[in-house]
Amino acid sequence: MSTWSVSIKAEGDRPVELPEVVALADAVAKLGGIASGVGAMAYGAQIVVEADSAEQAVEQAVPLFEAAVAEAELPAWLVTRAEVVGEDDYGFDA
Repeated sequence: MSTWSVSIKAEGDRPVELPEVVALADAVAKLGGIASGVGAMAYGAQIVVEADSAEQAVEQAVPLFEAAVAEAELPAWLVTRAEVVGEDDYGFDA
């Protein structure tokens, strides 16, 4: 198993406000995550997961992201992007 950083973005129909991103940041913090989106027509998060492949990392991260979005009480916008970076891409030793 490897460690993966998955960046996920969801786009919507209005700008995201600071308190909303703070709530999302709180919800993804337990996942080793960070959140973004203040003033944008989207919100996103970067989440760390353990998986055997990049595809499995996305399969794990998207539901975690969606649960964090619900916890933060953000609108459930469509996920439009998921980018994966593995620990080898950062040059980390396992």
